[in-house]
Amino acid sequence: MKGKWKKSPPGLVATFDAAITGKPGVVGRQMFGYPAAFLNGNLLAGLFQDHMMVRLSQADRAKAIAEAGGVPFAPRGRPMREYVVLPEAIVADTRKLGSWLKRAIAYVETLPAKTAKKPRRG
Repeated sequence: MKGKWKKSPPGLVATFDAAITGKPGVVGRQMFGYPAAFLNGNLLAGLFQDHMMVRLSQADRAKAIAEAGGVPFAPRGRPMREYVVLPEAIVADTRKLGSWLKRAIAYVETLPAKTAKKPRRG
């Protein structure tokens, strides 16, 4: 995932939007120019170029990588702890994607809520 960043394909953006819409407490917004979903102020899932990543517990990360074909999310060549890129086969399957998002939501619900930071003054 190194090199110049590119926009996410419109189809992937639509899939992501549909997957997070209507999830209680989940808020969609942009992060680094890509669609992202937050729960209680914590990043839950998001897009990066042509990939979708989710935040998972240690056990679910291991399962996603070993059994589902996921890979650690490493946007700058260094893995981000707790995040896994889901394979295209899962992203393309509404039921499977929903299952992984439920796991992500269950995990993020256990994290302490983040409060909005006050803007810095120059």
